[in-house]
Amino acid sequence: MDNPQSPNNDSTWERKTLEKLVFAALDEQRSRRRWGIAFKALGFVYLLVVLIAVVDWGTGAEHQERHTAMVNLTGVIEAKGEANAENLVAALNGAFEEKNAIGIILRINSPGGSPVQAGIINDEIRRLRAKHPDKPLYAVVEDMCASGGYYVAAAADNIYVNKASIVGSIGVLMDGFGFTGTMDKAGVERRLLTAGENKGFLDPFSPQAPQHKAHAQLLLNDIHKQFIDVVKAGRGKRLKETPEMFSGLMWTGAQSVQLGLADDFGSVESVARDIIKAEKVLDYSVKDNIAERFAKRLGASTFAGFWKGFSESALGVRLY
Repeated sequence: MDNPQSPNNDSTWERKTLEKLVFAALDEQRSRRRWGIAFKALGFVYLLVVLIAVVDWGTGAEHQERHTAMVNLTGVIEAKGEANAENLVAALNGAFEEKNAIGIILRINSPGGSPVQAGIINDEIRRLRAKHPDKPLYAVVEDMCASGGYYVAAAADNIYVNKASIVGSIGVLMDGFGFTGTMDKAGVERRLLTAGENKGFLDPFSPQAPQHKAHAQLLLNDIHKQFIDVVKAGRGKRLKETPEMFSGLMWTGAQSVQLGLADDFGSVESVARDIIKAEKVLDYSVKDNIAERFAKRLGASTFAGFWKGFSESALGVRLY
C-alpha cells in the first residue's frame, strides 16, 4: 500500500492542484473575454442606434416631387447658436434654388437675439424674393416670434400665427451689471488703464459715467430705428400703428392680426396645403454635423451653453 507521505503522492497532489489553478484561470479568462465581447457588442449597438437617430438618411429622391420647402428658425438668433445667419441663409438659398419647391415656409419659434444676425437674414430673404418673384415665402409663427425673430419675419410675403402665439417686442436692449458697491464692501480696488478716454465704456467694475450712458442710449436708439424701418418696409400699409407698437410690448397672435403685425392664422400644414397648394413639406434646414448632434444627445452641450453664457460679455446689444 502506498505511503501517504511518500514523495510520489506529494508530487501528484501538487500537480493536480496546479492543474486546477491553471484551468480555473483559463475559465476566468474565457469568462472575461466573453463579457468583454458582450460589452463591446452592446456599445456598438448603442452607437448604431444613436447614429440612426441623428443622421439624415434622406436620398434626395423626394425632392424630385412638387413640394413646400420649410426652413426652421428655432431658439436664440446668435452667431454661435443653431439659429445663426450662416445656417439660415444657406437653407433659404437651397430652398429658393430648388425648382420643385413651389413655396417656402419659414417656421419661427424664437425670442430674438442678435440684431446683426437677424438683419443679415432679413436682407437675404428680401434679395431672394426679388430674385425669385414667383416663389413666395411665408413666415409661420408657433409659440413665439419676438424681437429679432420678428425682425426676420417682417421680410416674408405674409406672416401666419396661432391665436396664442407671442408676437412683437419691437425694441432693443443692452444690459449688464454694476459691481462697484460690492467691490467697496469687499475692499477691492479696480485698476483700469486705458489709451483713449472712452475705452472703458460701460465697464461693469467702474462707476457708470453719464456720458457713456448717454452714448449707449444713442446706439440703442439708432438700432431701434433700423428695426422700426425694417418692420414698416416689410409690413407696409398692413400696419395699424399705435403709440405702443414699437415700444417693446408683445401681443398674442390674435392681437397681432388686428394690429397688422401678422396676416392670418395658420400652421405649417395649413399654409402648405391651403396657401402654397403643395401639401408635401420637406425640411431644408441646415442640420448640425454628426459629432455635434451626438454630443447634444449625451448632454455635452448643457455645460458648453452654461460656460458660453457665463464667459461672454453681458453688454451685447440684443433684440429680446
